[in-house]
Amino acid sequence: MAPVVRELELRAPGSVLVCLTGQHRDMVDPILDLFDIRSSHDLDIMSPDQNLAGLTSRAVVAVDGFLAAEMPDAVLVQGDTTSVMASALASFYRGIPFGHVEAGLRTGDLKRPFPEEANRRLATLFAAMHFAPTEAAADNLRREGIEDQRIFVTGNTAIDALQLVSSVGAALPPLNPAKRLILLTAHRRENLGAPLEEIFRAARFIVETNPDTELLYPLHPNPNVGEAARRLLGSQPRITLCPPLDYRSFVAAMRRSFMIFSDSGGVQEEAPALGIPLLVLREVTERPEGVAFGVSRLVGTRFETIVAAAQKLLDEAGGGRRKAKGVSLHGEGHAADKIAEAIAIFLGRSPSRPTLLTGRSK
Repeated sequence: MAPVVRELELRAPGSVLVCLTGQHRDMVDPILDLFDIRSSHDLDIMSPDQNLAGLTSRAVVAVDGFLAAEMPDAVLVQGDTTSVMASALASFYRGIPFGHVEAGLRTGDLKRPFPEEANRRLATLFAAMHFAPTEAAADNLRREGIEDQRIFVTGNTAIDALQLVSSVGAALPPLNPAKRLILLTAHRRENLGAPLEEIFRAARFIVETNPDTELLYPLHPNPNVGEAARRLLGSQPRITLCPPLDYRSFVAAMRRSFMIFSDSGGVQEEAPALGIPLLVLREVTERPEGVAFGVSRLVGTRFETIVAAAQKLLDEAGGGRRKAKGVSLHGEGHAADKIAEAIAIFLGRSPSRPTLLTGRSK
């Protein structure tokens, strides 16, 4: 959302209120600093060992209080988290137009990813503006009965952010430049437990059987992830476990990588844009573009499948670095501008709806 905040502020200084839920503040603060964004509200809804029901109820009440105090012209939220769904519901209750950035992503399976697939479907029900990253996402919305005039195909703001920081250097944990780097991210709720352990065993096996490789794994704050990672990966000298990387450092790590293993949604957009081969550690994906184009492969969480796919990439490169040209599957980096223009049109502050923002954009 940082590029959108920046674009809206450029168009109308002082017009944006940035509201934080207060979750994972240690991960959010570096992002705010990087993009020079100041939040106006912090809802502080984080609770130890919280469950989804508790988080949802606290988020709805807290967002409703914020909306009651500020009564904004519109609410803009990105993604598929529980906070997104709660914000959509609270906005609907208050009669405030809700704009959903990254709308229309679907796997067709409510349990994968859980609870994100349900969150984004519910957000669609309450949204007045749907900012779809691709035509495929827009088509999903149309099939669900969303009127074409409320769908804006914009590309994804993640590509805007990536372009803003990709040329900026950043510090990384000590790495061996003579080794081919594998970057791992894994934290999704449906992968916790046995699937995550399969992923870790596969990652370790690949490193141990390919002496010219090393692996970097920035640990997610979830303690269920950290315990298994330290137990299964921690003793291998060519595997580095580190705290979460700030965004600039994570982009630098992606650019440095030979390939990436990830169950992240955002990485499925970023890796193709950087030309880095990606193994998607999920059974289904709401971002099929990379798989269809051949820059990503959906491998699930089985040891044998992950190992076979990773080894094939290593073998095909013949010991080289294999770097492909990036492909623009999720936009050219102008999503924030298109979203800001669409909001102006929706609120009656722009004279016309440009062709590039229509649901059938060319």
